[in-house]
Amino acid sequence: AHAVGEDGKRYLFLSNGDLVELSDDGLSTVGDVEHIYDPWRYPEDWDVECFCPEGPKILRKDNWFYMLTAVGGTAGPPTGHMVIAARARSVKGPWQHAPNNPQVRTTDRSESWWSRGHATLIEGPAGDWWMISHGYENGFWTLGRQCLLEPIRWREDGWFESLGGDLSTPFPKPLPSQHQPHGLPLSDDFSTSSLGPQWVFYDPSPVEHDRIDLDGDGLRMTAKGETPADTSPLCVIPGDRAYEVTARMELDPGSRAGLLLFYNSGLFCGLSYGPEGLVMHRYGQERSRPNDLDAGLTHLEIKVRNDNHVVTFFTRLPGERWKKFDVQMEVSGYHHNTAYDFLSLRPGLMAAGKGHVRFSQFRYKALS
Repeated sequence: AHAVGEDGKRYLFLSNGDLVELSDDGLSTVGDVEHIYDPWRYPEDWDVECFCPEGPKILRKDNWFYMLTAVGGTAGPPTGHMVIAARARSVKGPWQHAPNNPQVRTTDRSESWWSRGHATLIEGPAGDWWMISHGYENGFWTLGRQCLLEPIRWREDGWFESLGGDLSTPFPKPLPSQHQPHGLPLSDDFSTSSLGPQWVFYDPSPVEHDRIDLDGDGLRMTAKGETPADTSPLCVIPGDRAYEVTARMELDPGSRAGLLLFYNSGLFCGLSYGPEGLVMHRYGQERSRPNDLDAGLTHLEIKVRNDNHVVTFFTRLPGERWKKFDVQMEVSGYHHNTAYDFLSLRPGLMAAGKGHVRFSQFRYKALS
């Protein structure tokens, strides 16, 4: 966290209760790192991943500096992560622990949200106060860390407390009279001249976007690598427990096109088609299925249905009906606690081998 101290100087708050002064323009450090705060310790019998105090957030209010620190490990046990608070008159302390620590924590694995942490205090549009943080949806580590919002109140003793409880019960939004659309459309016909904001490459190189050509007739992607692990798939981030994704693709000779559910380079599933025919991807591994589709195809559609972790794939050739792939998969374990990286399981487009793949349609549909 970057903050201006009571002395008018800039400081950077670091993990583990450390602090370093910054130059006047904030672009370099001045002097050595100082240890200025020993974070509050939770009871020894709590189930946590690690102590790991990290990511301090600073707010100055009524001549107090309030520090919110995440402890307990970001994933690990559902009850592991939490937020603690401290305050001081000076950025260098002495820092007082909040008497009601922790401010945010999942106390039981039956709660709706797991591993809640990394909170920031914000003032709302009407002078109301809120805490914004993140957590994993119960049973859906695959969706990654999701953004959480809860109201707080300031107490007479100058400390604050959350009014959100375990976030299982709705509460009014800050401006209920103003309708704000939620979410970002994920479907894309690639008819615009630039890539939509829903798209992101996995582990992109500095020149990854040079692989993209939008000429008004679909998305033309230059092939890269040989398998999903080294192709940097182009992904979207779903927020639904159940959804369907369809992709239409046209292949150059020597190219391989695919539709994946991709976590990271070591953990993914999906179907791809290339010179060797159809290939099934599962657990980050692949198995050739040359008898499923004829060789030499240039046009193909692939559909994936992820229904509460149960995944089904379909293929369709031009003018034909959808054909269900005969292997279904269960993907509830495709997440951080299995493969690290703090990501989510995302639909992704794959272009590998040689030449190019053209994607002319990408349709995302949430399922009830």
